[in-house]
Amino acid sequence: MLDFFRNHQRLMMALLILIIVPGLGMVGIQGFSNYFDESAYVASVNGHKITRAEFDSAFRQQVDRARSMLGAQFDAKMFDTPEARAAMVDSLVQQRVMADETQRLHLTASDDAVRRALLSDPVISSLRKPDGTIDVDRYKQLLAMQGMTPAQYDEHMRYTIATEQIPSSIQSTSFTSKSLAQSLTELAEQKRSVQGLSLRTADYTAKIQPTDAQLTAYYDAHRNDFATPETATIQYLTLSPTTLAASSKPSDADLKKYYDDNVQRYRTEGEVRASHILVNAPKDASAADKAKAKQKAEELLAQVKAHPDQFAQIAQKNSEDPGSASKGGDLGYFARGQIAGGKAFDDAAFSLKKGEVSNIVESDFGYHIIQATDVKPSVTKPFDEVKDAIAKDYAAQQGTKGFADDAQGFTDLVYEKAKSLQPAADKYKLAIQTATIGRKPNPQLPQDNPLNNPKFLAAVFAPDSVKDRNNTQAIDVGNNTLIAARVTDYKASSVPPFDAVKDAVRTKVIADMAAAMAKKEGEAKLSQLQQSKSTDGFTSPVTVSRNDAQGLPPAALSAIFKADASKLPAYVGVDLGDAGYAIYRVNGIEKAAPVAADRLTGAQQQVAQVYAQADMEAYIDALKARSKVKLSQAPAPSSSN
Repeated sequence: MLDFFRNHQRLMMALLILIIVPGLGMVGIQGFSNYFDESAYVASVNGHKITRAEFDSAFRQQVDRARSMLGAQFDAKMFDTPEARAAMVDSLVQQRVMADETQRLHLTASDDAVRRALLSDPVISSLRKPDGTIDVDRYKQLLAMQGMTPAQYDEHMRYTIATEQIPSSIQSTSFTSKSLAQSLTELAEQKRSVQGLSLRTADYTAKIQPTDAQLTAYYDAHRNDFATPETATIQYLTLSPTTLAASSKPSDADLKKYYDDNVQRYRTEGEVRASHILVNAPKDASAADKAKAKQKAEELLAQVKAHPDQFAQIAQKNSEDPGSASKGGDLGYFARGQIAGGKAFDDAAFSLKKGEVSNIVESDFGYHIIQATDVKPSVTKPFDEVKDAIAKDYAAQQGTKGFADDAQGFTDLVYEKAKSLQPAADKYKLAIQTATIGRKPNPQLPQDNPLNNPKFLAAVFAPDSVKDRNNTQAIDVGNNTLIAARVTDYKASSVPPFDAVKDAVRTKVIADMAAAMAKKEGEAKLSQLQQSKSTDGFTSPVTVSRNDAQGLPPAALSAIFKADASKLPAYVGVDLGDAGYAIYRVNGIEKAAPVAADRLTGAQQQVAQVYAQADMEAYIDALKARSKVKLSQAPAPSSSN
């Protein structure tokens, strides 16, 4: 991948938003939309309304996926903007016009394509039994948690595959020349020799003594910056497979039945280590060639039986299997079905005792002579040995099933018994927990903690919860988890009097004034240096590239590479905000090394992907232009942080 594109964050963020916005698919628990006013919509396309519920769900999924992808670099503020909300509405419009175009072109997917897509899904693959078949009951339970049946999910997959055909065709026809890819790669890897000179904010703070009038003026202009956040003390319940499993106490009879029903999970299948001698005789060989090969195999079998201790030497000299002949025919340990020789080969190998030699075995490859060098019988762990593990598996299974069965009932009960969580706690054997939370997620908690879920926080601080002290609705926070809460105490946000925060105001004013002073002096010094071309006060030269910033901040790296390469040395200044001001002297350019062929091919592919994205955007714009699109004002999402 070209790091050049990674370093251009605006372009990458635009692509990221397009990539991570989810398609028109499954959206949590069935009935989730019951809590929204479906008449409220954010846009309509050809008469089809895109509801606020769709917007909220898509926005929440976008934020969750970005958090998962970016990890510690995730910043929720980049989504909490009018531009981000407008982009989400536009994305939903794009999905709708694509859906309409898919229908107009009568695109669909075959049953075989749907089957292959389902079987390639890692979640579904995890449901395979030891015999290779899918555990249908667990599959149905999994879909039930999403409010879907197998038939509905099949149609969802068919729709998804159909809508992917247009983007796929655009992607496959995109092309970039080698010369362009090489130029961009060389540009991305260009190195520049630079020296730095810093005017740090900290160096100016001692010079600043703000007056009380300045402090008061700043406080009056920025009162909300010093406000204490509003908080709510809550009781809450979480319903999930884990919480339900914790309350599950299976009997020994339940565990024994589970063991008997799933005994194959606790069985280690037998293995044999064998060596073989192969005389090639493909299926399409003539009868005469097969007879000749069989005669040779019989002669070799006679040698082996006469000298069984020399099997490895005979195999090394005569076997026509290039993969094992050099190892004396050794195939290592294998279970049934792992050797390409087929059933006949397996039957012969697994019928041998250690040290025994088979008769001639015919397969699609020819004639084999097999010697078993070790045998590991199948072993089934006794019930008592795996009882504890079974208890965990059983509880997890019951929890999963219980969640599918109880989710709607839990949702209804916390709504119907709006003044207390106790009825739901009693019915589903859940522990009522307490916490004090703010309107914003708590950075001290894990990002995926339900108490940090933006939709949950919005529900807690809604008027119905704060003023009327009603239970919140049961919030789907992902990962098969519902959470409901009741506010027991609420403290509104308040602005402390000036005297209480005077020291904090002073610190902030000094920092702002010091940064302004550093910038002013930095800009004056930059002007002088551009005239004198002096190196006084600069650090030793370092070599930087777009892919190796040597610790320089992004703003500095950007300014360095914007310097006119035809007028070196060049001086650039960078406002670093609270950190101060920096000046960089660009001394020279180091040309990048020639691009290797394999890297050039990768660069071509990456640039082609960028062009394909541009082509796709142009195609979408054309679809929107010929569709009847009506936009409402993009709402402030309940999932904003």
